[in-house]
Amino acid sequence: MAAVREYRASRTIPEDLLGKGGMDESLAQITDGLDKLFAILDHSKYKARAAPVQTRTHTMAVSERFTLCRDENVVGLTLRRVDGGDLPPWHPGSHLDLVLPSGRRRQYSLCGDPLEKDAYSIAVRLVPDGGGGSAEMHTLEVGDRLSVTGPRNAFPFYASGSALFVAGGIGITAIIPMVRRARALGMDWHLVYSGRSRQSMPFLDEVSTWDQERVTVRTDDVDGLPTAADLLRHAPDGGSVYCCGPPPMLALVREGVPATGATRLHYERFSPPPVVAGSPFSVELASSGTVLDVAADRTALDVIREVVPGVPYSCRQGFCGTCKVKVLAGAPEHRDRRLADDEREDHMLICVSRSAGERLTLDL
Repeated sequence: MAAVREYRASRTIPEDLLGKGGMDESLAQITDGLDKLFAILDHSKYKARAAPVQTRTHTMAVSERFTLCRDENVVGLTLRRVDGGDLPPWHPGSHLDLVLPSGRRRQYSLCGDPLEKDAYSIAVRLVPDGGGGSAEMHTLEVGDRLSVTGPRNAFPFYASGSALFVAGGIGITAIIPMVRRARALGMDWHLVYSGRSRQSMPFLDEVSTWDQERVTVRTDDVDGLPTAADLLRHAPDGGSVYCCGPPPMLALVREGVPATGATRLHYERFSPPPVVAGSPFSVELASSGTVLDVAADRTALDVIREVVPGVPYSCRQGFCGTCKVKVLAGAPEHRDRRLADDEREDHMLICVSRSAGERLTLDL
């Protein structure tokens, strides 16, 4: 069943026609059957993987801008189409791909109300030493325009059973629509929300109105850094854990879940994962002949950005496709979750993928 859910994760299937939670099961099964049938007619092998996400790009304008926490490092933005039209529906866990005025591409979780058909809401924390995207987002004013693609969902919420939600800092933006949905459905749920201080944590005003027996708010300045036991104390037997936050938090949760009674873990990270089992290699930039050495613990993107600062990138996790580059020579070691088999023959995502040999020549 887990494989079926993963395959369906990115489909657009209507809510249950009888008013129950989740996607309509009958329509989902019909879609499964049609996928298999078309694969047979096409003389191709049926693969149990997510179907391509159907997304559209809109020109949108900032209609509202507001501060979301007391230290003013998180700004909330409401976006609407410039033509005033309705927007594609979205579900908890979805995000948007934004092209900023500078050309930077960034992704932000939707944290508003899915029932609001003509607006998307996002929240952005200022990261002074980041890649510049958050700083640029903080300069946006009402009326500024952006190119917006989406929504996409790589972190789907399955609204059934019991669930523990674990959010760290700005990770609450992905989690809060899930908790709202769980509350509306009467699910058994608990939220653990952790941050540096209460002044740095957005949405606390809303969270404080919920049943406080189901909410645990931890701050590093008062409670110290959380342990796996602190984060997973309310993990439900036979239920799910949803986690979004910084890498140390994700590591604690991933390592700690097997010791709980939870049977499923779903997570999303807001920063690139560490390189695991990497080997050193070199990349040659075809346009200049420059050869760069990529250490075992670094990505090709990080190294290339030092020489070509304008190289496009976004998620740095291998799923958005922004950093796709053509490979002119050499064999990539693919570690992405985006490229199709035919694309992998001569392209790679330089944010996560590496080289199967000593050198790659890239069309850069």
